Amino acid sequence: QVQLVESGGGLVQAGGSLRLSCAASGRTFSRYAMGWFRQAPGKEREFVSAISLSGGSTYYANSAKGRFTISRDNAKNTVYLQMNSLKAEDTAVYYCAADHPDIAAIFSNPLDFRSWGQGTQVTVSS
Repeated sequence: QVQLVESGGGLVQAGGSLRLSCAASGRTFSRYAMGWFRQAPGKEREFVSAISLSGGSTYYANSAKGRFTISRDNAKNTVYLQMNSLKAEDTAVYYCAADHPDIAAIFSNPLDFRSWGQGTQVTVSS
């Protein structure tokens, strides 16, 4: 299992931006498809975005399309989530996930990632 540590969360006004980072341990980061999820109070964890091993393919939930951008730096063992035009409804704990068995099926089986981080809080004030 890979260890994941998220950072970059915080309090931002609506319309603002945040960049989340997720640092992974180990030397096999480039072998893992990576993803971002979020969970708001009283709601289920939901898929936000994912990226393939090389970064050549990216996937977004409808709520994230056009506003969020996922990227990865395999040399730094880090995946990022750039979030722009933030809305109050983006408020949630954001989780990084690693090692999905079939990233092409992410929309069918989004929660199949094998490793999860502890999460970072994002709060958007309106």
